[in-house]
Amino acid sequence: MSTVAAMLETHPKDLGGIDTAKLTTCIEACIECAQACTACADACLGEDAVSDLVTCIRTDLDCADICEATGRVLSRRTGYDITVTRSLLEACAAACKACGDECASHASHHGHCRACADACRRCEQACRALIATLG
Repeated sequence: MSTVAAMLETHPKDLGGIDTAKLTTCIEACIECAQACTACADACLGEDAVSDLVTCIRTDLDCADICEATGRVLSRRTGYDITVTRSLLEACAAACKACGDECASHASHHGHCRACADACRRCEQACRALIATLG
């Protein structure tokens, strides 16, 4: 059992009927994507043609911040607000789509962009899957 799953399972409050498996997957995907985007931005800065990667770096950093915030908010279950949660998930899915598309455009030349695009796609899918279960 992952730490995320253990923390959700042992939370003293009812999780409000949310699909715990999808919530766990989404939190884990957000954390993984934030790390991948941060590392990709750093790797882009290390490339010789860094000026060609400015948009990628910016998109990586925006996505990392949004994913980090989403994972943190989803981890807080006391006083849960479905409207805020849905809005944040939609923003996260949009950021992941944008970042995944940007990184995919560099994937043939940069392995870090390929790995980041994959993490973004997984996170986008996890966010959309969780949105679909919300009331």
